[in-house]
Amino acid sequence: MLPVLRALRSRPDSLLFDRIRLHHLLLSSPASMSSITSSNGTINPSTTRIGWIGTGVMGRSMASHLLAAGYSLTVFNRTPEKAQSLVDQGARLADSPFAVARSSDVVFLIVGYPSDVRRATLDPESGVISGLSSGSFLVDMTTSDPTLAAEIYEAARAASCFSVDAPVSGGDRGARNGTLSIFAGGEEAAVGRLTPLFQCMGTVRYMGGPGAGQRAKLGNQIAIASTMVGLVEGMVYAHKAGLDVGKWMEAISTGAAGSKSLELYGKRILERDMEAGFYVHHFVKDLGICLKECQSMGLALPGLALAQQLYVSLIAYGEGNLGTQALILAIERLNNTCLKKNSESK
Repeated sequence: MLPVLRALRSRPDSLLFDRIRLHHLLLSSPASMSSITSSNGTINPSTTRIGWIGTGVMGRSMASHLLAAGYSLTVFNRTPEKAQSLVDQGARLADSPFAVARSSDVVFLIVGYPSDVRRATLDPESGVISGLSSGSFLVDMTTSDPTLAAEIYEAARAASCFSVDAPVSGGDRGARNGTLSIFAGGEEAAVGRLTPLFQCMGTVRYMGGPGAGQRAKLGNQIAIASTMVGLVEGMVYAHKAGLDVGKWMEAISTGAAGSKSLELYGKRILERDMEAGFYVHHFVKDLGICLKECQSMGLALPGLALAQQLYVSLIAYGEGNLGTQALILAIERLNNTCLKKNSESK
């Protein structure tokens, strides 16, 4: 193996070298990672210690599935009270991301913004990577910047650890039900090793090298943004046309206009339930990253740009802490109407 590694060092394809190195570590020398493996080389509740950073709307439910599967869990949240439900289920509360890493073989992270990811992972004193033992894993499930994912990957590699970017889609309902779509970027062998943990939360799909998981999620957000605009515009049209909007949604749900957005948010919109399964201000963050990526690629995506501006208008009205279904409010204001009046009159 050593002659192969020496030969590869002279090649410009660093990712190829990483792949060979990772397979050597994970497959040829499993003893070097014995702290996270059972006797047959698999992740196991009796041998694998899990860390979790970020216990908000999504993270709290996702972490609870790991506890239910029998894994020991050490958690951190900047507001400790938000982690209390996990502590009540048996998790141990830590006082920093570094402390989580010191007590864990695999650390999951799902926080708000790229700046939060950077602070939690790369801070030399309090960050996760400073606290990880050699051969451990860091999994960032935040929707974040692909270039930051690549930076974290390199920092983890320098510390003889492994990093996977694995953002998710499916909202609060998917998090509660364990049915999230998980987009994984990094080394395929590392993603494969982590699959038993991902399966507690949903279905994982390997998308490619470092940052590929983030780019897959950004594409997901672009598709959702335009779908949400179409949904709420259709609802406002049906309302102004004098239709029963509830019956209209039922009618279109089994045709070509049916969508996950309609399934998840149609009824909530009608009931004026704007509670966040995914916050407007986080979605604006995601769309901003999408626009930045498009600018660097020379892409013009007018639907994305329009959706981002409509969601930004919600923040201007102080509605950033509502759920993404609150887009209906922006379209109602543009048309001086309200679906609620329609439902109350029937």
